[in-house]
Amino acid sequence: MNYVFGPVPSRRLGRSLGVDPIPLKTCNWNCVYCQLGRTRPLTNERRDYFPPSEIVAEVKAALESHGPNEIDWVTFVGSGEPTLHASLGQTIREVKSFSPIPVAVITNGSLLYRPEVREELLPADAVLPTLDAGNDRLYLSVNRPHPEISFERLVEGLIAFRHAYTGKLWIEVMLIKGVNDTEEALREIGEILNRIVPDEVHINLPIRPPAEAWVEPTDEEGLMRATAILGRGATRILHPVEGEFDLSGYENLADAVVGVITRHPMREKELLDALGRWGSGQVAETLQELAASGRAQVVTRYGQRFWSASGAHYAEKPRGNPPNKLHKGCS
Repeated sequence: MNYVFGPVPSRRLGRSLGVDPIPLKTCNWNCVYCQLGRTRPLTNERRDYFPPSEIVAEVKAALESHGPNEIDWVTFVGSGEPTLHASLGQTIREVKSFSPIPVAVITNGSLLYRPEVREELLPADAVLPTLDAGNDRLYLSVNRPHPEISFERLVEGLIAFRHAYTGKLWIEVMLIKGVNDTEEALREIGEILNRIVPDEVHINLPIRPPAEAWVEPTDEEGLMRATAILGRGATRILHPVEGEFDLSGYENLADAVVGVITRHPMREKELLDALGRWGSGQVAETLQELAASGRAQVVTRYGQRFWSASGAHYAEKPRGNPPNKLHKGCS
């Protein structure tokens, strides 16, 4: 499988079959917390990075190889920003034409200010954009967008999409300790959310290896503050989920590992558990070979070892300070 992975356990979408229509790491943001590492270079070009027909064929084959209760959602979630795939709307419509399984799109929402992008996402059953900041300064510091993607355009697009979209609009807020979990920052985010009126707000934490080494998830106090300010009724805290990763779509162990960690970096223990059907000796040997050949890398965060794609770029040591204390410290 080149474009499809899983199904993988998701905190929001149950057993999610992932669809990746873009190469690592194709994105118009360079978020300090991104589990896929830094974006080098930033791009805002929409085009077909892979043949749409091949993506659709892989989705169909993957769905046919699983039973009716083995997949809960088909989720477009790229190795970067999936709306940069120019035929995303066409691909969503084709998948829905042969499958009753609901379709979700996980996006940063940066291109929703464009009418054609909003139109393409309307057939999806759920759209999950991101809002990590309530002002331009924090947006530039945390999400580090392409110069064409302003904070004003981000908010404008989210509001316009809400007016047109009848599916589930779930907005994700990634909380970083000491950065956007303060009362002031949360109240500004809350004001924007009140203008968007999403169906739910999902509070997320950077539990996988962030691009910048200084990034830490907010603490319990920060979570309580966010829940109180952002709205208790429609706000969910996304806690880590445990579950089995389906690696049956790969011909060999090495390809299975690379296929998953390219889109979904994993703790070493989590990865070993997922590879349980192979012998421990074979797994250890394969991981060693992947690291030695440059197909995979180990990233240390929070005192734990994570396995990620070799093409992902991470800061090895903290540089500067969090953006609320020193704006240039996260560059």
